[in-house]
Amino acid sequence: MITIERIESEQALITAADVMRELRPQFKVDELVTQIKRQQANGYILFGAYQQDRCIAVAGCVVSEKLAWGKHLYIDDLVTLDSVRSQGVGERMLNFCIEFAKANGCQSLHLDSGVQRFAAHRFYLRHKLAITSHHFAMEW
Repeated sequence: MITIERIESEQALITAADVMRELRPQFKVDELVTQIKRQQANGYILFGAYQQDRCIAVAGCVVSEKLAWGKHLYIDDLVTLDSVRSQGVGERMLNFCIEFAKANGCQSLHLDSGVQRFAAHRFYLRHKLAITSHHFAMEW
């Protein structure tokens, strides 16, 4: 049985950060915990999927408003442990996020996915997410 819950405690953050490293390997666990806490202070919400008390997937998101999208849920991070991929866990997390968005009055759900993440793109398209724009960025 899989349960999904909001992650806020220190121990839950550490466990979630270990899962998050599959998507964000450039961070150490303690760096992720610090960054997640900083983002949580600004509205970032982190959910964890648990199977027998083991965190197997996480989804980090923000409820926001924009002229282009109205009130929406933006998923910053969605990652499932490699060892449980293709077992429906990602689908459960995505559906949970959709229901959370609807329950919080959001009109839509959005996310970005790196151009190299072909398996993720197949997953999103299979779950009826549409490619609606190109995301442009500049780093310095």
